[in-house]
Amino acid sequence: MGDPYRAAARAYFFYGLVYLVGGLYLISQGVGVMGARTADASARTMLFWALLGLIPLVVIPWLLSRPWSWLGGVVSRTLFAWIVIALLAYRAFKVGQVARRGGGSVAAPWGGEISFQAGALAFLAVTLIALGFVLRAVTHRPRLIP
Repeated sequence: MGDPYRAAARAYFFYGLVYLVGGLYLISQGVGVMGARTADASARTMLFWALLGLIPLVVIPWLLSRPWSWLGGVVSRTLFAWIVIALLAYRAFKVGQVARRGGGSVAAPWGGEISFQAGALAFLAVTLIALGFVLRAVTHRPRLIP
């Protein structure tokens, strides 16, 4: 079996990509941060959020995918992964609240509408999958062959 941290990095990249594309789509539909309405989804706003979203999309998988440590091992890939787990768990909690509460809807890219509740459930699934991969990487202990 391969390095579980590399699998976690790939899962986080997929998670980040889904959130980046989904977030940009919501902004284009007039839904901003935390579900608030936005008056102007200009090209400048979309570019700003796209560039900002690329940072965690690239940096977090890169830091998860290779072994590293600073300060004599005090700060390491493992500690970083635990921080990512905490952030993903918080995100799952907040998205779960939206899924429970429901609310409005937005036009679906394929036509029709998609409710905030259905969208939140899809985002929740992606978040929990990424959380599971990162948690598995941190708790994985390689088998020692005698």
